[in-house]
Amino acid sequence: MDFNLIIEKGEDGYLIAEVVELPGCHTQAKNMGELINRIKEAISLYLEAQGIVKIKSNFIGTQKIKV
Repeated sequence: MDFNLIIEKGEDGYLIAEVVELPGCHTQAKNMGELINRIKEAISLYLEAQGIVKIKSNFIGTQKIKV
């Protein structure tokens, strides 16, 4: 399954990942490698707990602009 992540850097320097399609599914870590491993684990646990087999998403994407 493919999921869309929103990744931000917190004020404390930690990276924070949130899964767009799974409300409340998020984690944080000090570096990108650790973050990816943790979010994969969070997704697996979320799906297992919810008994979800298929996810429907209306997510289109993100855009960064400079003003």
